Amino acid sequence: MTDSEAIRAVLRAHLLDETSQWNLGTFGAIAEFMRDPGEPVAIVDEPGRLAATTARGGIGFGGLDGVRLFASETAIGTIWSHRVALCLPEEACAMSRRTVLTDLGPDSEALRAADAGAILFDMGLGTLQADICIRTADPALIGLLRAQAGRSLFEPGNQAMPAIVAAGPHRVFIARIGRCEVYQPIPPADGRSPEGPHTHVLPQLLRAGRTHAATEPVPAGHVPCAHLVPVHPLRDAMGQPRPFDRDAFDRFADLLDRFGDPGLVATKRAVRNLLASDAAPEAFSPPPSRFGRNTVKVALRQQKERDGPTGRLRDWLRCHDPRDGQGPGDGGADDYGHG
Repeated sequence: MTDSEAIRAVLRAHLLDETSQWNLGTFGAIAEFMRDPGEPVAIVDEPGRLAATTARGGIGFGGLDGVRLFASETAIGTIWSHRVALCLPEEACAMSRRTVLTDLGPDSEALRAADAGAILFDMGLGTLQADICIRTADPALIGLLRAQAGRSLFEPGNQAMPAIVAAGPHRVFIARIGRCEVYQPIPPADGRSPEGPHTHVLPQLLRAGRTHAATEPVPAGHVPCAHLVPVHPLRDAMGQPRPFDRDAFDRFADLLDRFGDPGLVATKRAVRNLLASDAAPEAFSPPPSRFGRNTVKVALRQQKERDGPTGRLRDWLRCHDPRDGQGPGDGGADDYGHG
């Protein structure tokens, strides 16, 4: 099995798993896809296309040559988050980086055939690894957007953005590896995102010019274009607490062993082995790197959930994760800035 075949097998398994979630985009502009238990879904599994769509949105992947899967975990709040990044080399990930509203014509690559005749517009956000687009078949909106084409959405007096928010067209986020589409309405500025597939476009984060959050480790020379987020052992698909799910924990542990940073995986293993030997916390020297220290926190929190807060584990938590939760430098939001 080639690398791209192995990656495709992982993606296929999780597209079939209704508990897995996905996102595609960049720091400050992200499209998310998920589905409810039992929600009707169309799966496409053919050469050059692997996709899942529902009535609310979809995620699809094309060629996977050059893609690197990278699994990681982050201490957050009092627990941890996890994800598998779909990375490309920096020199291979760049999209158009348009900075003005641009008419791209009919969307021939739409995930659903019924949407292929609708008109795709690049919003001109200038992001590196994703083109942030909207798609519409509404003649009035098409006419307004074409009249504003060639201008920045943020230019004073530009009526395009208010019209987009009011009309709620499809949002289509496109990367070299695939695309994520959201069909649900755009919530008002003071409203909550709908349950299920949705997007976030946050200008204050876009201005930072980052490709990903500082809290997420990424292989040197690579850029994350999308993420697979398997179900969490302590949270359901809606982010609500649930009893510790050992099976979900073990499944992600397997992904981490296969696709995680070998040094960070070794750090977790060292912590577990020392705890099993009843070693005192002073016997362990934390790694000097930020991500290494974070990994120690994750390992201890996971041990607490698996076996309970034993006396020796309490000593380790006091020494290496004194607040057993959010410490200096830990964020209270996920990898793209939303809680």
